[in-house]
Amino acid sequence: MAGLLLTITSLIIAFWMSWHALAQINFGYSLGYQVLDIGAHIQRYGPDNRYRNGFEYTTRDQHEALFTQIVNGIQQGGKGLPEIRYQYQRNQFQPARSDTLLRPPEVVHLQDVANLITLFNQAAVVCLLLLLCSIAYYRWKNLSPPTARQLGLGTVMIIVLLGVILLIAGPTQVFYWLHTQVFPDDHQWFFYYQESLMTTLMKAPDLFGFIAALWGLLALGLFALTQWLLQIALTKQQRLD
Repeated sequence: MAGLLLTITSLIIAFWMSWHALAQINFGYSLGYQVLDIGAHIQRYGPDNRYRNGFEYTTRDQHEALFTQIVNGIQQGGKGLPEIRYQYQRNQFQPARSDTLLRPPEVVHLQDVANLITLFNQAAVVCLLLLLCSIAYYRWKNLSPPTARQLGLGTVMIIVLLGVILLIAGPTQVFYWLHTQVFPDDHQWFFYYQESLMTTLMKAPDLFGFIAALWGLLALGLFALTQWLLQIALTKQQRLD
């Protein structure tokens, strides 16, 4: 039980640290913009939006800045989301215009995301306390930490299990199912490109898959590093005792 608690809390903390680390670089949006050809996607669907005009006249720098503002908003509990604006100019003979990027249902959805991140932060604090308690228990009982082989086998099993679930159910279906479980029933979370510049800006759900891959890789790397450091520290303590 102590080993299981040590592993689970370490894994959750690794995902938490990875999330906030990626937030510092806007979840790799600049790279995803190139890989997923988001610029061409905006050119394709920007003119079709039913509620906002001129988004197809915005530039890549503006797109990255808008995504940064969204990330900052959800990381800060939803602060500033309704005020995010974009500016466009159809041609040099017409004056520049501006409009809010997000419609009320989109603001509500992003606020739900911000609330989820706040809950994640609180859960990470609890996990950190449990991790410290687990370490203290290991040292008190002079227990041997899980071996690298055990940790590697457990990690591979988790990855294989998640991979099988994704292959059977399909990534898109899993993505939609998670949304129905996490967000309130009366809050819209699915937006067509024609009704949401937010969705167009992110080329959803493609960008989410890209971010999930970065998040998973970084989290597993941090998890492995954490377990290695814990194993060294606990083994060294055991030798001293």
